[in-house]
Amino acid sequence: MPVQTTSDDVLIGRIANGDRLAMQVLFARHHVQVYRFALRIVRNEATAEDLIGDVFLDVWRQAGKFEGRSAVSTWLLGIARFKALSALRRRPEEELDEEAAGAIEDQTDDPEVALAKKDKGAILRQCLEKLSVEHREVVDLVYYHEKSVEEVAKIVGIPEATVKTRMFYARKKLSELLKERGIDRGWP
Repeated sequence: MPVQTTSDDVLIGRIANGDRLAMQVLFARHHVQVYRFALRIVRNEATAEDLIGDVFLDVWRQAGKFEGRSAVSTWLLGIARFKALSALRRRPEEELDEEAAGAIEDQTDDPEVALAKKDKGAILRQCLEKLSVEHREVVDLVYYHEKSVEEVAKIVGIPEATVKTRMFYARKKLSELLKERGIDRGWP
């Protein structure tokens, strides 16, 4: 069977045996998803790029320890989450420069900004940014990465009931934020 059509589980087994081609295929298959997930946590493209290398280096080193209790993609996102949170802890708190903040121009009357306010997708993204990190994380995994509650629990390291609770409160808060922006379930 060609390596490109091999299942992720078989690829991990081959990677554990030092198969570089299997590693390349796994990377090609999952690096974009892992990058996007890490980027949503760290909010810095360069840091997310660095994390991708770290995640797949861990896969190369730890493939023999993969037990198959979850999907390979779930395992990858779990590694990415751990590395992203570690990177956030190492990042020094950025202080707001009062002078620079005062120099920011208020562009509320700008036509582009007015158009963006009408763009429901942009509004949704802005509202998602206002959710707590914990709520944003479960929404990201469930809706953007299409992970089940069970998979999210494994990735984040919390009970399934906690995932469900976070989803409930995240949707409630998101609904409130959207309503404040003039969107009340009226998606075209």
